Amino acid sequence: MKFTTQMPRSCDTFVVLPPLTNRNVVIFGKNSDRPQNEVQEVVLSTDRTRNSKLKCTYITIDESPNPLNSVILSKPAWMWGAEMGANDKSVVIGNEAVWTNNNEGDGDARQKRLLGMDLVRLGLERGNSAEEALDVITSLLEKYGQGGPCSEYDDSHFYHNSFLIADCKEAWVLETSGKLWAAEKIASGYRNISNGLTIKTKIDKHSEGLFEKAECMGVWDGKGKFDFCNAFSSGGDEQRQQEGERLLKESSAANNFDVKDMFNVLRHKESGICRACDDTFPTQGSQVSLLSSDMSVHWFTATPDPSISYFKPFVFTPNAQVSSHTESPKDPKREHNLYKLHTENVAKSNNDKVTELLREIENGCLSEIADFIQKYAKKEKTVNELDDLMKKCVENEIQIITSS
Repeated sequence: MKFTTQMPRSCDTFVVLPPLTNRNVVIFGKNSDRPQNEVQEVVLSTDRTRNSKLKCTYITIDESPNPLNSVILSKPAWMWGAEMGANDKSVVIGNEAVWTNNNEGDGDARQKRLLGMDLVRLGLERGNSAEEALDVITSLLEKYGQGGPCSEYDDSHFYHNSFLIADCKEAWVLETSGKLWAAEKIASGYRNISNGLTIKTKIDKHSEGLFEKAECMGVWDGKGKFDFCNAFSSGGDEQRQQEGERLLKESSAANNFDVKDMFNVLRHKESGICRACDDTFPTQGSQVSLLSSDMSVHWFTATPDPSISYFKPFVFTPNAQVSSHTESPKDPKREHNLYKLHTENVAKSNNDKVTELLREIENGCLSEIADFIQKYAKKEKTVNELDDLMKKCVENEIQIITSS
């Protein structure tokens, strides 16, 4: 049985590592491009009632017997999983839809299994480092498989997944085809993934029996070095992949890449990396994370189109809070308060004045956070001062939007 999955329109995930970054931190970024009118909420999960089983979006799996990490997630409000997020161990993950030629049996993505977004959340909850999160995802993938509709209202929207996983020391690219997978370790420089396979012959980890299975499937002749992309890819957005790579190369050339540079990459319209609210597949949420052993800071828009949105900072603290204004209600539209206000007062009205004000506040936040990190390293500040950092930023944003 052969079929063609619906090709996703967009999504991009990026990472820049030392020696290309300011202060030798790791900087991660992702745009989550999703169906029109699908609301993406930003929520914090610090604990949950735990049983022996865990209900994910479509299937129930074994719960982990180990302690779970606190996680902040940017997620489509209708599903259990997340498009992207971070945990309190400075691990971040983003996923991408990919197209492969392995579409029967375990590779049949129409079957309800674990969504790629479920695997993002599970990796964050259970992984204490980037490599540990990789191992969590791959073990669950091999056990349960991946698949199921990735849109609440479109049963034809399904795919396999790739992932970019990072912590403050390294990053991993994980690419999958059904239950088969390959992973590449990124120790320095930059890397980006879009909607296609990119891992070729540099394979640092892989699923058991990958080469033999590829030979049996007829996608590799068993000669020369195995190339995961050549074996399993059935297409992808190479132009956007190349544009993203170009943007990273240019903006990191001075070895001083910082959070604001990643904001600019995610806001780049001409490349197709940033998609407007009226697009059929708009950028519904964005995340940028600065990962450091001193202090990691995670920035979320919680609103569509980062070019007209405000990146708001979040830091894990013992009593961290996010705003109820970014959490979706249970009604059919699932529009949280910030989403509604942004749609009516910024996106639809093309309100340049509000966007300019929000950008000024964002720049102020960047400066204040940089100053705070320096003072924190000198023990002049305590992390508890940041308990309600994101909550205050959201409330400030709402006040600006409603009064302008």
